[in-house]
Amino acid sequence: MGGSLVTRLIKDGHTVRALARSDASAAAEALGAAPVRGDIGDPTSLREAMTGCELAFHAAARTTRGGDRVRFWADDVQGTANVLRCAREAGVRRLVHVGTEAALMDGRPLVGVDETAPLRPGSRAHYAASKAAAERLVRDAGGLETVVLRPRFVWGAGDTTVLPELVAMVRGGRFAWIGGGRHRTDTTHVDNAVEGLVLAAERGRPGEGMAELRAQAPE
Repeated sequence: MGGSLVTRLIKDGHTVRALARSDASAAAEALGAAPVRGDIGDPTSLREAMTGCELAFHAAARTTRGGDRVRFWADDVQGTANVLRCAREAGVRRLVHVGTEAALMDGRPLVGVDETAPLRPGSRAHYAASKAAAERLVRDAGGLETVVLRPRFVWGAGDTTVLPELVAMVRGGRFAWIGGGRHRTDTTHVDNAVEGLVLAAERGRPGEGMAELRAQAPE
């Protein structure tokens, strides 16, 4: 999604900086963005990357199935806290945060939910809990405008995670679908996700605080 977003922003005439943790920065250059080496765990690099920028998009997260709760909290929650603080210090006007419907998971099916559904930072699933806590930080952030999107099951050209794994499972005879193939789910093509991110940056209404509940770090 990051690469597709960069391509769209460049096409729309924006000057783009892309935070890169590794030699993947070359890919950012090929797309027309200026790569800035750094990490969401390194506030100095974040501040350098965002200084002089009007908008910031935060799409980084720990999405692997491995890792304990502390690792997820460090990457998703503390990383997001770093992004928010550095965005304020760098003078960013608006930050668009890529959330997930997993932040609403409490062990029951999510049917017809919308933005009024409560976040679940106490979820037993590490990814769900950390993304819920991270989103709460974004929605409670002061000093800059924040907008959250939750694209579900993003797929499309350039996907290196979801589609390759699904294809491998189908070819290996290991693919199964809950409910005998009748269980419904939502999906989002990457182009639609990017369109949503752009609209959030241009027209989104900044979120309101959720002071009644605060994210608590794990033991």
